[in-house]
Amino acid sequence: MKKKLFGTDGVRGVANNYPMTVEIAMQLGRAAAYVFKNGKKRHRIVIGKDTRLSGYMIENALAAGICSMGVDVLLVGPLPTPGIAFITASMRADAGVVISASHNAYQDNGIKFFSHNGYKLPDELELKIEDLIFSNKIESLRPIASEVGKAFRIDDAVGRYIVFLKSTFPRNLDLKGLRIVLDCAHGAAYKVAPAVLQELGAEVISLGASPNGTNINAGFGSLHPEVISEAVQEHRAHLGIALDGDADRVIFVDEFGKEVDGDHIMAICATEMLKENRLAHNTLVATVMSNMGLDIALREAGGKVVKTAVGDRYVVEEMIRGGYNLGGEQSGHMIFLDHNTTGDGMLSALQVLAIIQRTGRTLSELAEVMVALPQVLINVRVAERRELDEIPEIKKTIEAVEQRLGDSGRVLIRYSGTEPLLRIMLEGENKIEINDMAHEIGAVIEKHLGAAKKEN
Repeated sequence: MKKKLFGTDGVRGVANNYPMTVEIAMQLGRAAAYVFKNGKKRHRIVIGKDTRLSGYMIENALAAGICSMGVDVLLVGPLPTPGIAFITASMRADAGVVISASHNAYQDNGIKFFSHNGYKLPDELELKIEDLIFSNKIESLRPIASEVGKAFRIDDAVGRYIVFLKSTFPRNLDLKGLRIVLDCAHGAAYKVAPAVLQELGAEVISLGASPNGTNINAGFGSLHPEVISEAVQEHRAHLGIALDGDADRVIFVDEFGKEVDGDHIMAICATEMLKENRLAHNTLVATVMSNMGLDIALREAGGKVVKTAVGDRYVVEEMIRGGYNLGGEQSGHMIFLDHNTTGDGMLSALQVLAIIQRTGRTLSELAEVMVALPQVLINVRVAERRELDEIPEIKKTIEAVEQRLGDSGRVLIRYSGTEPLLRIMLEGENKIEINDMAHEIGAVIEKHLGAAKKEN
């Protein structure tokens, strides 16, 4: 069955437009409450959010839907997505809900669910929730009197999560002597992230830590590493850390202001864990978007890389299936399953900082463990999603580019799970050549599927 509401990372769209309406949010709350009830006990679902203005609207609708099914709600307010996963499992709640559109602009929002153990839902459970909504199977189920759910506010959720994050950092180390530029993207980590680094002893220069409901991700955060790059050089900091709006991903810049992406961070952490015999099955899990240089770095260190489809949920599923403990994405999602169940930007940052403090090496020196092959990524806005093999001119162009690249590169084309975009990624030995090839493919795709074509 094809999903109608859920994408690769929950339900997402422009807030107050379908499907991100209060009506759908309430129905999602009702359906999720029904799915997660597993007995006659009093059930509880955690709801958290980022700093978007529309979060208030969606939070109230979700809470109303959940309570209307006789399930209690635990409201934690603005908190990073991984913090909500942690709180859900820590409080033995039956599920968790995150209201966030991650790195998207403030007018967008999203809803994603965690199960009782803090893991994102599998496709079949999301399909079950959708079926309950569109079939009206639970329309008549309406508890009354004392059976209606209550809503409680959890005031110490931020403090609990700060304590948890600090517990993942080695007790024999601290961050004294490090000057760190931290960009919170005016998002969910604006309280948590500075507090963690300062309490561990770092000198912190905070950016993007004044949310107003409409400035989340606006010129700050992991999509704008140039901001921390400039600040690191200005303040002569040792490194910069940039989170996205819901703080489940992180991007670094080194002491020279050079970006260090998720692939390099995974290479650093995986090779260190290999040296310490802590990388389960000597294997790192990454997605098909990761650079071929990551595979080479792991192979030279005595490990290997297993690839999955794009999306941290698919990385986590493979990690659980294979018994692996480290995985992630080039975009900065990294999952340390020994500590948490989902991508966690601050937790990932702490693991890298621990390596820096333990080895006495700078981030630029550590990043030398991996040499990235030139890579180009362009996005084409599309009016419709069709199988590319069904369009002869597109198929022919892609095949011709693949033939020109041979064994020295690759082509990867996929639809975005959250936006009407087709992502075209090429790797090869010559950046100018692969850039030309990517735009050659993009032009043909835009001709047949582009949004402008529909408008005309």
